[in-house]
Amino acid sequence: MSRRRSAARLAEAAPVFAALGDETRLRLVSRLCAEGPLSTSRLHEGTEVTRQAITKHLEALGGAGVVRDERRGRERVWALEPKRLEVARRCLDEVSAQWDDALLRLKDFVEKEG
Repeated sequence: MSRRRSAARLAEAAPVFAALGDETRLRLVSRLCAEGPLSTSRLHEGTEVTRQAITKHLEALGGAGVVRDERRGRERVWALEPKRLEVARRCLDEVSAQWDDALLRLKDFVEKEG
């Protein structure tokens, strides 16, 4: 993959990684993965943070394109945006492949020197 494409992919994935870099937001994403779309009230249940804080975290995830919300009566229901998470996964796959290549080069070097 070209450096330009790689840089573009990193730039596209960076907001996703930034959004997932907070433990509370990562827990919210985990719940949405496990349970499907949930209301703000349901996502607040069992947490030690305020409902207002949960809303701010969800809005941060929404700003990064990781989740989307929909009004259902007086409730906001949140769901994952799998396409944005796929962007991050592809980025991690790329980094992993680069590390695999680097380790193979190191192994080849050590074996030639040894």
